[in-house]
Amino acid sequence: MKRHIATVFTALLAVFTLSTMANAEISVGIVFSADEIRIIGAWYEDHGAASHRRGGKKQKGLPPGIAKNLARGKPLPPGIAKNYLPDGLRATLPPPPKGHERIVVDGKILLVEIASRVIRDVLIDIVRD
Repeated sequence: MKRHIATVFTALLAVFTLSTMANAEISVGIVFSADEIRIIGAWYEDHGAASHRRGGKKQKGLPPGIAKNLARGKPLPPGIAKNYLPDGLRATLPPPPKGHERIVVDGKILLVEIASRVIRDVLIDIVRD
């Protein structure tokens, strides 16, 4: 009986591990494409960073502890002020992957999974002043 329970437990553990690995591999593949990076970079070069700010004013940066958490694989910090990409830019980009959104936070463009709020990719130094 103990041997049977151990065999079942080992099988369940193997299925769970494979399932977790498959999910991790799927989520790792969701990043900005080379075309998206090129389009976003060109758009901000033509229009400038002020195009997505409220009233065109530069916003105060995030505290360092919060800013370092804007990284791939980490959840978006709660209460963070996020801006959506400007309409003109969104119109030129292909739609984001299903269940994801592109946002601007503290001068970085993030690809965020909507349901979990996990950051899947980050573009740094594209939105410049």
